[in-house]
Amino acid sequence: MLSQILTTLLPVFLIAGCGTLYGHFRTPDIRSLNTLNMELFVPLLVFAVLAERDAPLSDYAWLALGAAAVVLGSGLVLWPLARWLRMAPRMFLPPMMFNNTGNMGLPLIVLAFGDQALPAAVVVFIVEMVLHFSVGLYMVDPGTPLWRLMRLPIVLASLAGLAVNLAGVALPEWLIAPMHTLGEVSIPLMLFALGVRLLEVDFGDWRTGLLGALACPVSGILVALPLAWLLPLDTLGLAVLLVFAALPPAVLNYLVAEQYRLSPHRVASLVLIGNLGSLVVMPLILAAVFTWVHAPA
Repeated sequence: MLSQILTTLLPVFLIAGCGTLYGHFRTPDIRSLNTLNMELFVPLLVFAVLAERDAPLSDYAWLALGAAAVVLGSGLVLWPLARWLRMAPRMFLPPMMFNNTGNMGLPLIVLAFGDQALPAAVVVFIVEMVLHFSVGLYMVDPGTPLWRLMRLPIVLASLAGLAVNLAGVALPEWLIAPMHTLGEVSIPLMLFALGVRLLEVDFGDWRTGLLGALACPVSGILVALPLAWLLPLDTLGLAVLLVFAALPPAVLNYLVAEQYRLSPHRVASLVLIGNLGSLVVMPLILAAVFTWVHAPA
């Protein structure tokens, strides 16, 4: 089991480490890479996975509901803590709610449970992204018009993929194959970008970061565990939901905080230390999930 956990986690951090090492000696235009990734590669991956007829999305409706409940429930669970500690909720809560599904979650779930888990991983990723660019932006800036959500390539690709899938349209292999090939570029590129971005933050506010490294996975698991009993999820869906709930804060939270000037250094600490803390948290979660999955009926 330890070997399986290391095989799952080490590639994630090794690829991110390559980004950190390269960024230390060079100054890559990571913003352009991230823009290319989020406007082309990720939407292609999402569309290709959703549009395939062998990915029955009706099977993932409960998983999508569970993922949304984890995201929103984490904020509700931690709101009293933020008020008690006198931390601005719109600075502290988004990193706790919107986790690293893209940079870490997608590759981690696929490495842990195989290619058959990719549609489920994409579903929770879409839920997290849609909520981040709607509820999340409204939290940090209540004046943000929600119509901007419809202009995001990831949302357009999701809607198009859902329409093709639900309509039962069979796209030709010569069209789906290159979409898959380009879309699969997004996962290692996300990890590489994460490594480069980590060079821009420091450990200055380590207490806030340490609090977030604990609060983020704990709040997610506290919400996910009751859902495991309430929702009719299959084995794979439950495993994906639990891993999703324990993921650390997304790097995107730092970029949003920088843009809206919401204590970006504190958010950077939440993101950095939270992701480093996942080196301890995720092996424990994966060990528990693997044990449960392989336990005798």
